[in-house]
Amino acid sequence: MISLYFEFIIPFITAALAVITITIIAERYGTKTGGIIGTLPSTIVIAFVFIAFNEGITVATQSVAVVPAEMGVNVIFLLLFTLFSYQSTTLALAVSLSIWTLLSLSLLLINLENILASLIVFVAAFFIAMLVFERIKKTPSIGRVRTHYTPLKIFLRGLFAGIVIAIAVLLSNIGAVLSGIMATFPVIFLSTMIIAMREQGPQFAGGMAKSMIFGSPSVVSYVLAISFFYPAYGIVIGTIGAFVLSFIVTMVLYASSKRLA
Repeated sequence: MISLYFEFIIPFITAALAVITITIIAERYGTKTGGIIGTLPSTIVIAFVFIAFNEGITVATQSVAVVPAEMGVNVIFLLLFTLFSYQSTTLALAVSLSIWTLLSLSLLLINLENILASLIVFVAAFFIAMLVFERIKKTPSIGRVRTHYTPLKIFLRGLFAGIVIAIAVLLSNIGAVLSGIMATFPVIFLSTMIIAMREQGPQFAGGMAKSMIFGSPSVVSYVLAISFFYPAYGIVIGTIGAFVLSFIVTMVLYASSKRLA
């Protein structure tokens, strides 16, 4: 029963609540706020707690090494989805998920376990994506939009996200590198982009993507923190400490986001 909670129920509920919260905040307060706040670690917290409890702290910390690089892959996913979303959601999904799969398989095949190399991949992807959004495409942040909420609409948002992350977590216990990749599956990004496209269109989705990319260092800071905190303080204290550090990083990024268009 405990395994069922960790493998399906808790990830499902966490992802559902996260996506509902992110999309509503973005619609109420704008893409800049929604996107950056939306990068606070949520599903990845559950994924790594699950890995640590089931596979051990050593495997969990080994899995961390690939996560910055995989976050770089997620950044490319967001960038490609946005670029192709102006043609169609289907094309945007096909291209972005195909490239995500190819790049993730590449990380798996080379068995990336060097944290420095992983960080370099993330930093490169981050700056390339922000250059495209800010300088080339000049993607604007979008302010508040009017949305009529119904219980069914909110439920469907959560249901989609919950199903995707539950599948990702169920597959996250097969090897250290694969665990890190699956724990970083872009469930929040994917769910949020589809919902943003469906509800508000490609310009709103683009603003969300840019802000999520800008806020992505908060996730990287979280996993780097647990690589030190888990061995030193255990799973519970390590998770709390890492989340606090990530929250501080998120607030700093949010304060800096005024420079974004």
